[in-house]
Amino acid sequence: MKITKKRVVLFLLFIFPLICFLILSTGKNNFTKLPVLTKNVIDISAIKPSKTFKDHISVVCFLGDNIEVNKAGFFNLNEKIYKSFIDYKQFQIIAVYPKEKEVQVAVLKKEIGAFTDMAKWNFIAADKEEIKILFSSFKTNENLANLYTSKAFLIDKNGNLRGRTNDKDSTIYGKLFGYNMQSVAELNAKLKDDIKVLYYEYYAAFKNKNENKADRKEVGL
Repeated sequence: MKITKKRVVLFLLFIFPLICFLILSTGKNNFTKLPVLTKNVIDISAIKPSKTFKDHISVVCFLGDNIEVNKAGFFNLNEKIYKSFIDYKQFQIIAVYPKEKEVQVAVLKKEIGAFTDMAKWNFIAADKEEIKILFSSFKTNENLANLYTSKAFLIDKNGNLRGRTNDKDSTIYGKLFGYNMQSVAELNAKLKDDIKVLYYEYYAAFKNKNENKADRKEVGL
C-alpha cells in the first residue's frame, strides 16, 4: 500500500489516538499495591474506644518505658512523616505508651508540639499487657523490648498491617514489617513512599468505582 500524506494525516488523527487509548485502558489497574503482611490487627479502640484504625491511614509506634532515651526516633517520625502528611485526609499517628509514663509523654508532646500542629498525633496510654497483646497481633519479626521498638508500623483503613515483601535490606524473606524511626533515610525512602502508594491505591479504587457507576448509568443498570 502506498503511503500518502493523506493516509499519514488520517493515521495521526484517528488510529494513533485509538492505539494510545487501548494501551492506557489495558493498564488501568496496573499500579503497584502495597502488600498486606498481617490482616485484621487488633483495633486501637480496644484500648481507647474513641480512637480507631478503621477508615484511617495510621502510623503506629510504641514509646516504651524510657521515652527520653528513645525520643530521637519520634522526632524523626514527626519531621519526615507527620509533617509530610498532616494535610492528608484520614492520616494519623498512634503513639502507644505505658500508663505510668504520663510525665515523660507530656514532656515529649511539649517538645514536638513547639513547632508542630499536634492535631493528628494521638498519644494513647495502655496497660503493659494491652500493649503486648496489640503488638503481638501485628505478627511481625520485630521484638518489643521494654514495651518499645524502634520501628513504626503502617496500618491501612481496614485494620491491616502493610509493608514490603521484597525489601532488599530485610534478612527475613524480604519482608519489611516496620520502618526504622532511627533512620531518616529509611523514613524518607521507604515509609514516605509506601504511604503515598497506599493513598494512591485508595484514590485509584475510588476513581474506578465512580467510573464503573457512570458506565452502569449509561447502559441503564
